Amino acid sequence: MRELDTDALLRLVQRATGHVPSSMVPLRGGVSCRRYLRIVTPAGTAVAMFAPSAEGDGVAVGAAPPRWAFLEVHALLRERGVRVPALLGEDCEHGLLLLEDLGNATLSAFVERAPARRVEVYALASRDLARAQRALAALPSGSIVDSCALDETLLRWELDHFRAWALDARGLRLGDAARAELDAVSDRLARRIAAWPRGFVHRDYQSQNLMVVDAAGGGLEIAWLDFQDALLGPRAYDLATLLNDSAQDLDRPFVEARLDDYAAAASLDRPARDALGREFDVLTVQRKLKDAGRFVFLDRIGVDSTYLRYVEPALATARAALARMGDDEDMRVLARLIAL
Repeated sequence: MRELDTDALLRLVQRATGHVPSSMVPLRGGVSCRRYLRIVTPAGTAVAMFAPSAEGDGVAVGAAPPRWAFLEVHALLRERGVRVPALLGEDCEHGLLLLEDLGNATLSAFVERAPARRVEVYALASRDLARAQRALAALPSGSIVDSCALDETLLRWELDHFRAWALDARGLRLGDAARAELDAVSDRLARRIAAWPRGFVHRDYQSQNLMVVDAAGGGLEIAWLDFQDALLGPRAYDLATLLNDSAQDLDRPFVEARLDDYAAAASLDRPARDALGREFDVLTVQRKLKDAGRFVFLDRIGVDSTYLRYVEPALATARAALARMGDDEDMRVLARLIAL
């Protein structure tokens, strides 16, 4: 793990802006080891992103000098009309990028400050996702997004992560028979989701990774952050992430209305909209079980204990989705197994 090279950062800022920073203010990041700083100069502000590790942090190793995989996804999104922060400068050798400062209005912060506009911005995020998926339907040859997918192996690993941390680590170990049932259902669930058509997936399309910014022609638009883990997966995966955000309290009518917004933007007819709703519920189960395990894991390895408060809400969301699919034997079995 390398340390932040302040001299390299100062040189990058000077190259990109022509100014020496007057201050560098740390910003709150997520649970990765990336660090962010707001850089203040006489010309305005920018955001520096520092990746201490070259592996597992959106950085392509092996290039000379090493270049961030983040940059490939960033270029793809900009090319296809998705709003992302402008790239002002890069020094990948020192793990540094300098990006446009989009302010502090994450979707979460915007809704907290203006709760009356929650429908407006969530509808915008749902429609924007549909438009982005259409624009990203055909990926360039050799795209890094093509190199990884929510395939059966990854989906199955995430379900094992749920069992290991949300159940076993909390003293809720299943007996041998129940464990065998869970393994069998997890196999079938992973296989089912992996068989669905795949397209571009942000993978963490939620209120902390979306910015609400002023659009050039007036009004608001959604800007994407934290997209370096983009891969291939089902169309409803990012919807399931957005509309089942553990940090937000979104009731079922609200969620259904946003699914309608997405369906309209994607030009889905009624049967296709119904199929979307079913896929959404299945992915809600998979995603929220994985999240519940992840939240416990982050606490146990000493990264962040604040996520523990989301464990039970995540499980409650998964149980509600399972209850909506009572006509499916696997979902009934899973509901019984996690009714702890």
